[in-house]
Amino acid sequence: MATIELDRATKDALIVKIQQYTEAELDRELGNFEAEFLLDFFAKNMGPHFYNQALADVLKGFDVTVEAFTESVYGLEKGVC
Repeated sequence: MATIELDRATKDALIVKIQQYTEAELDRELGNFEAEFLLDFFAKNMGPHFYNQALADVLKGFDVTVEAFTESVYGLEKGVC
């Protein structure tokens, strides 16, 4: 799997969220460098778990869709003598 890469605007928005969280919940101010380092750590070490779960969720939804499609196709069968 490729490394999780975020565009700069998304990364900047997440850095702000990390800074807000640490200040509100941990009473600790983080600079941009510290927050970005923490974000990169989470993306590298925890991101794949969320990614894999998302894939599993998509496959479940896909299975439901395929099953419904299969039923629709069988519903088109013509009776034979």
